[in-house]
Amino acid sequence: MEKLDLKKQLKSVYQASAKSVTGVDVPAFNFLMIDGQGDPNSSDHYSAAVEALFTVSYTLKFMIKKSSAAIDYVVMPLEGLWWADDMAAFVADRKGEWRWTMMIMQPDFITAQMATEAIAAAGKKKSLPALQQLRFESFAEGHCAQVLHKGPFTEEGPTIDRLHQYINEHGKLTGKHHEIYLSDIRKAAPENWKTIIRQPMKK
Repeated sequence: MEKLDLKKQLKSVYQASAKSVTGVDVPAFNFLMIDGQGDPNSSDHYSAAVEALFTVSYTLKFMIKKSSAAIDYVVMPLEGLWWADDMAAFVADRKGEWRWTMMIMQPDFITAQMATEAIAAAGKKKSLPALQQLRFESFAEGHCAQVLHKGPFTEEGPTIDRLHQYINEHGKLTGKHHEIYLSDIRKAAPENWKTIIRQPMKK
């Protein structure tokens, strides 16, 4: 059985250059999503949200693999939208005031009904506090600028500055700060972490 890897098929969206900021048009994709607020480094809700997202995403993967469709695929990376009601809190790194939507993109053959079934199945196997807050939703960003950041999240500042400089030269910022976590931070050393940093923009 061949394994589908959407990161390879969608290179313009799930690959980025660390050397230069580039523009990309991001179409609508379906995601499992969950919202929250607070410091991701210390919030129990954040860790519970991420656990629920991955558990249901893998439940869906094995449901489809064992079904009559018999499709095997790579679970997509964790992504996050970040903002604050007072954007000064975001810029000033007051993480307790940060708002976020964590999400994992799902292949187009996954339906809302399948997601509902996977959520129910996951709940029977494991106690997941954030499970019922998950939703299945289409999300389209449109035109964005993006760049690859290599290294710890705490050192993203200069990379974000480059991204924003590019946007200010070509248009203006809009939407929410978006990060795509390509590395498994449980296994990789922080200096090797790879994160796509994306920002919607208007030309």
